[in-house]
Amino acid sequence: MEDIAKSKLETKGMVRRNAKSLAVCVALLSLSGCMGSGMDFLGSAKVDRSVATGTVPQIPSTDTLSDEMTVRNAVSSADLQKLEGQPLPWANASTGSAGVIETIVENSDSGHVCRQFRTTRHSYGGIAKFLGRTCLVGEGNWALLSFQQDG
Repeated sequence: MEDIAKSKLETKGMVRRNAKSLAVCVALLSLSGCMGSGMDFLGSAKVDRSVATGTVPQIPSTDTLSDEMTVRNAVSSADLQKLEGQPLPWANASTGSAGVIETIVENSDSGHVCRQFRTTRHSYGGIAKFLGRTCLVGEGNWALLSFQQDG
């Protein structure tokens, strides 16, 4: 008769080896989950373009507001009879910006005198064209109603 039973030392050693192997396999499998789904090192994942975020409106800087008021003052104080369609230069010493008001057209909308204009602004940020509108309100005060960058 042949004894096929193993000793306790052989059985405990095999359990320890199997336990270590099992622990290594569990660790590798758990790490492979991170590599397979969340972190794309090969660039094969596509970007989800369907998600859109909102934008926060930019608050005009004090330099921009100062330039707008300088242009408003130049447009509102211009003598259109003397200009005869000639360009009107403007400059803002506090910001270093300058430009040329190319056209000023005066009209009366529902009893209010308004002037629409087109100007350039040369500043540290570059050169840009603007369209604007200022109207006479109250007791001789001019209000800048719009000042938008043109194209």
